[in-house]
Amino acid sequence: MDILPTADGAPLDTVLLRTFFEVVDSGSFATAAERLSLTPSAVSGHIKRLEQIVGVGLLTRTTRHMELTQAGDTLYAYGRNILDLEREVRAKLRGTPLRGLLRVGASEDFAGAWLPKVLQRFRQRHPEATIDLRVGITADLLRQQERGRLDLVFGKQCSRVGKGGTLLWEEPLVWAYAEDADLDLDQPLPLAVFPDPCIYRESAITALNKAGRAWRLVFESSSMAGCLSAASSGFAVTVIADSQRVEGLRLLGRKEGLPALPVARFYAFPRTDSPACAALIDAARRAGQQGRFSPRALRA
Repeated sequence: MDILPTADGAPLDTVLLRTFFEVVDSGSFATAAERLSLTPSAVSGHIKRLEQIVGVGLLTRTTRHMELTQAGDTLYAYGRNILDLEREVRAKLRGTPLRGLLRVGASEDFAGAWLPKVLQRFRQRHPEATIDLRVGITADLLRQQERGRLDLVFGKQCSRVGKGGTLLWEEPLVWAYAEDADLDLDQPLPLAVFPDPCIYRESAITALNKAGRAWRLVFESSSMAGCLSAASSGFAVTVIADSQRVEGLRLLGRKEGLPALPVARFYAFPRTDSPACAALIDAARRAGQQGRFSPRALRA
């Protein structure tokens, strides 16, 4: 059995850690059990044993929801590094570096905001691997993957994804507008959005309609840089993930009569469980952990 010692007490068991991460990433004990080829009671036993080892609760559960405790957040951050290092050591000991072509699809915002760090980390560890990148809308990329044209897709959803998607992180969507521009609150809200289908666009329009807030579409672009430029110039209000804020933008909200927006969840969708896909997903997750993201609200 693979073990790594803790500061005192029983050692951390990497088998239990993997079960913990599967529960968190899938958002469900039942889904984790299916992915690990275990029974739900076995998964529950693994989590209980892990909580006994660390001496503190990791998850809080109600009849409908499950959340990480503060200790669970800490273990999620540090435990991932333990598993990453274990995998890296095993690969080096076997002397089998990753090679070959990995066909990757990424949503435009993911490609612009986070992919550079992901590729940098991946390249440092796997210099002999090759990546073919296609940028597009998540739904279109997933359709290409179904046809066998992509090995891995990085994209976003507002609803929680079940089987097939690995949750990397989640964060709130926000209204963004020029820092030094006035917004006429008596006029319909000018919007800058991505073309359909887009969860940023859908979330904004749905929230405004439910709140009874008038709006009009004044700028449409398939480029995140384009939408950010429209907002920074004071031409329109746009919707972005909180971490995509750039200098020159301010957040709008209740004070301006704008409704709350849902959480955006960023996922990796692998076509197969290959070492190359696993390595790139790990690189993406670690890049996200460098920020302030962690999976907080989980499905029971």
